[in-house]
Amino acid sequence: MSKVLITGMSGTGKSTALRILDSRGHRTVDTDYGRWSHEVTLSDGSSDWVWREEAMTDLLTGHEEGGLFVAGCKSNQGKFYPQFDHVVLLSAPAEMLLARVMTRTNNPYGKRPEERAAILENLRVVEPLLRATATMEIDTSAPIEQVVRQLEGLASLRSSRC
Repeated sequence: MSKVLITGMSGTGKSTALRILDSRGHRTVDTDYGRWSHEVTLSDGSSDWVWREEAMTDLLTGHEEGGLFVAGCKSNQGKFYPQFDHVVLLSAPAEMLLARVMTRTNNPYGKRPEERAAILENLRVVEPLLRATATMEIDTSAPIEQVVRQLEGLASLRSSRC
């Protein structure tokens, strides 16, 4: 069974898709929470929220049965791409992302003007980088059920990476 990374900007539906996949019995990990990520200070003094590399290595090397869906968008995730069978970029138009983050109740990120500006900047700068390295892109302006069906279809497929 496959290891699938679900990545994308805030508001694309990563957490929603993960919750549905989990409710259907798939193994899921949301790297925005718990032991999977932590804040680091960069050489320029700024901070970044990155994957805990030891925890992610243990997760990916230790997973042997069934499909695994991992969701997140971290600056160091590319180090782990070779361990995933599929890297799926979830995307949606900017207006939809901003509307979603304003109305969601499970995550406060995106409510403040500076966070909304950061989402738009990440859409401009980061999303093209994710698109260039993804093995598949799913437009989440489609109904969530359709998005989840596409993700579930990957669970039994082995690597599509070159």
